[in-house]
Amino acid sequence: MPYYRSVGELPRKRHTQFRQPDGSLYTEELMGQEGFSSDSSLLYHRYAPTAIVAAEEFTPPAVTRLPNLPLKPRHLRTHKLDGTGADPVLGRRYLLANDDVRIAYVLADRPSPLFRDATGDHCLYVEAGTLRVESTFGVLDAVAGDYVIIPTSTVHRLVPTGDTPTRLLAVEASGHIGPPKRYLSVRGQFLEHSPYCERDVRGPDTPLLVDGTDVEVLVRHRRGWTRHVFANHPFDVVGWDGHLYPWAFSIHDFEPITGRIHQPPPVHQTFAGPNFVICSFVPRKVDYHPDAIPVPYHHHNVDSDEMLFYTGGNYEARRGSGIEQGSISLHPSGFTHGPQPGAAERAIGVDFFDELAVMVDTFRPLDLCDAATECEDDAYAWTWARRP
Repeated sequence: MPYYRSVGELPRKRHTQFRQPDGSLYTEELMGQEGFSSDSSLLYHRYAPTAIVAAEEFTPPAVTRLPNLPLKPRHLRTHKLDGTGADPVLGRRYLLANDDVRIAYVLADRPSPLFRDATGDHCLYVEAGTLRVESTFGVLDAVAGDYVIIPTSTVHRLVPTGDTPTRLLAVEASGHIGPPKRYLSVRGQFLEHSPYCERDVRGPDTPLLVDGTDVEVLVRHRRGWTRHVFANHPFDVVGWDGHLYPWAFSIHDFEPITGRIHQPPPVHQTFAGPNFVICSFVPRKVDYHPDAIPVPYHHHNVDSDEMLFYTGGNYEARRGSGIEQGSISLHPSGFTHGPQPGAAERAIGVDFFDELAVMVDTFRPLDLCDAATECEDDAYAWTWARRP
């Protein structure tokens, strides 16, 4: 994350003696990216974070990936996947994936196990409900409309809170997720043209100290999954500082960039990951040229697949295509996509769009996973032709 935070108890100097009340040393853990060459944080543990007493291979729920064949636009109705509820990690239903990113959906009503993903960062979007993110860095509370970024290898637990289940869209990267570089100065400060800034970002502000022995943590790593048993609970950090930590940002704090004529999707970009971007479409004033057509023109991004998750309001360009709350549209490379018939004419003279959506654009094709076939609307691809 591009700015420094300090939480809990710390010594004045790094890598110097810092003692517990009984006189023993706290244990330092430097958690950093790109081999000491990028963002990091220094954590102080009561117990050694390396002390495991058991390790065994773990078999996660199976996921099948199939290519988008025949090539066509897809419409997925995620709310059709609703069941009796699940935990927000192992209960994820995978929809779309490639070697850079996995996209899943879950209706969660119970806490997850302790989990560490050593393959990349996670971006969670809270569609509905509330969520408590517990980690070695402390507690982060999220509500509907919040994005939560969880850095690679952070030991964490996701706890749905409130009286109703929590709906989550999970974007799992094979690498790191952060603000686009064009929004940041060379020293990591948000620039004036950025649609959000440091004041909009939340991080843990107090340590989370949990006692316990023989604590299980599930780890996804580059060769599979492992269940580790730690001698002591990983949530034993009394203080930390640095630039790397879980953080949250509300889509409602994204300040839209508008213009006299239609603005292309890069103005909505919110995060960047390895070979993909995440964008936010929010309620906004639209094009104010007297002859403007506010909805998108037909476009063919020859290098990208485009996934759009509809999470509120009315999406003008898709009216009449069956799009609803929780819908996902997939428009793949190799196929031109654009507004539904009649949408361009209807939009003329409209000065405000009341829409809320999360977009993921990838530079490698997205495969369809098991859950996508369960909730697909088979009629979507033909809605532009206006035929039965």
